[in-house]
Amino acid sequence: MSLLVGIVGKPNAGKSTFFSSLTMVDAKIAPYPFTTLEPNTGVGHVRKKCPHAEKGRKCSPQDSVCENGIRYVPVKLLDVAGLVPEAHKGRGLGLQFLDDLRTADGFIQVVDGSGKSDLEGNPTQGADPADEVRFLQLELEQWIFGILEKNWKKIKGRGIAELAEILTGLKVTVPQAERIAKELNLPLERIEWNEAERLSFAKKILEKKPMVVAANKMDSGADLKSLQKELGGKKVIPCSALYELVLRKAAKAGSVEYWPGDADFKILKASKEQEEALKKVRDYLSTHGGTGVQQALETLVFGGLHRIAAYPVEDESKWEDRKGNLLPNVHLVEEGSTALDLAERVHTDLAKKFIGAIDARTGKRIGKEYVLKDSDIIKIVSGR
Repeated sequence: MSLLVGIVGKPNAGKSTFFSSLTMVDAKIAPYPFTTLEPNTGVGHVRKKCPHAEKGRKCSPQDSVCENGIRYVPVKLLDVAGLVPEAHKGRGLGLQFLDDLRTADGFIQVVDGSGKSDLEGNPTQGADPADEVRFLQLELEQWIFGILEKNWKKIKGRGIAELAEILTGLKVTVPQAERIAKELNLPLERIEWNEAERLSFAKKILEKKPMVVAANKMDSGADLKSLQKELGGKKVIPCSALYELVLRKAAKAGSVEYWPGDADFKILKASKEQEEALKKVRDYLSTHGGTGVQQALETLVFGGLHRIAAYPVEDESKWEDRKGNLLPNVHLVEEGSTALDLAERVHTDLAKKFIGAIDARTGKRIGKEYVLKDSDIIKIVSGR
């Protein structure tokens, strides 16, 4: 589970509720700033239709969950404390919180769609949620720029490989650094970039980290259209983390039957008061097609991070491992990944001793350069 999604935003936007609703981790939740001081880690899940129906029997997942033909694939989530303006200068423990985000592959920014808290997280009325997105963008850009500035004496006069090495903590590779420099027409050797060029480079690095905006607290009747208009091309998903958490807890208690991302739920047992509360939740779901929380995560993973599912098996005819488990494992790999990349994900030794692979659906032999398709089932063939 190498994929890491950072849950970010200002204090009191509902980040901890959003995180808890995805993971069922008891993060501290309260309507005042800086409830979270240490980063919370947990596991959320994204949904994929499971191929087991093609075999006419139930799968035996060893690393995920499968219910009603849907595979819930785990994704690691990180919820850091709320970021405030000038966090990159250390305000509000900002540098510590930003460093916690170094290894995130992408971000979900939770904003207070109700406009009832300012950029510091204090209660107010009529705040513009778009300001939250703009300020966080600036903070993240300045943070990456700050990393470059701090190390510039080591980089100056040297090549792009040395610069990329400084940024490995941000998961920036040498080829990525080269591509960005070429996009900006910056020299790759004997680097003498000026301050404006270094800032442009930092901005481009941030662009490579996809972000989805989760407009939270939409159950309070916030205006989504104006927010989407203000933010232009950014992906904005309306959310009610509170309603998602209510449903998850009710499902855990056996009060309702609900699966994450569903647009409805079934009441199994509830008091009159609970039924009244659940009616409000149902009305919201019928209007919005769900709470939006699961959609925000899946929009980032499948849309922003371009992940597809791949199922490695040991028996290509039965789609099983050596213990007889049908479709035991699933990996979220990047679009464009090859059979060799999948072997590397399963085990480094498989990649080192890679001979070939077999497409389990067709039975055809494929080579290391075969590009995986979504929901491919693959047997890796390796030497001893």
